[in-house]
Amino acid sequence: MKAITVIPRTPKSQTLREVPEPTLDQIPDGRGVLVKILRVGLDGTDKEITAGEYGGAPPGSDFLIQGHEGLGVVEEVGANVTEFAPADHVVAIVRHPGSSIYDLIGMADMTTDTDYHEHGINLLHGFLTERYVDRPEYLVKIPGGLADVAVLLEPTSVIEKGIAQAFEIQRRLRVWKPQRAAVLGAGTIGLLATLGLRLRGLDVTVFGLDAARYLNSDLVQEIGARYVSTKQQSLTDAAPDHGPFDLIFECTGYSPLVFEAMQVLGKNGVLVLSSVTGGSRTVEGPADAIN
Repeated sequence: MKAITVIPRTPKSQTLREVPEPTLDQIPDGRGVLVKILRVGLDGTDKEITAGEYGGAPPGSDFLIQGHEGLGVVEEVGANVTEFAPADHVVAIVRHPGSSIYDLIGMADMTTDTDYHEHGINLLHGFLTERYVDRPEYLVKIPGGLADVAVLLEPTSVIEKGIAQAFEIQRRLRVWKPQRAAVLGAGTIGLLATLGLRLRGLDVTVFGLDAARYLNSDLVQEIGARYVSTKQQSLTDAAPDHGPFDLIFECTGYSPLVFEAMQVLGKNGVLVLSSVTGGSRTVEGPADAIN
């Protein structure tokens, strides 16, 4: 079958190649689930892996099949699989557990292992291929009515974790009622973060690079948020008009912006960093103002 692959940390190595078909017996004890890929989402992580900024191939392989956002349909299940049946729509959990205490209690996203295992990112093949096989505990069944949007489940889990962690941290205050939020970045994660924050009743300002109007700025306004182009007004300049921000959700992939965001965060506010940046940018900032 065909797959889109890279040689990790090697720029311009992306290629289409033939790879072996997966089989149920790759998973022991009759617990395999064979899934046919229907849709794959691509994001900034895939772009950075393609650029050679990070990523790792599975043991025994010199290449990595890309893609970590995959919707599929079950084609076949092992003899001891009761959780799924052929024709079920599924999305795979991207990270598999390692050996840390957090992995053992079902919180693999909080692992302290140096080597983590993520489909299409590090040490596990991804979904830019035709089929894959996995264990049922690493699959999420999708209701039929959500199949058209289920490829967005993985990025939605990112923003939901960020928002949930912000509220969890603020339990220390006993009372925290955020009113205003800023979302830095108007890509897929930014739009999903805006949706999540609007559903929680916050006044949301989204900062994007491009000038309005275009599709994403229109979507921002359709859900009751406001859009600000940083080509026309910087985050610092816009903060007096639309802040103070009780919660800032950063999803730009541009690390220097983090330090600007710190300076416009409201009292007892939370800054959520969702970007994974693999570059080597540096910035000079007012270190004494951080504390």
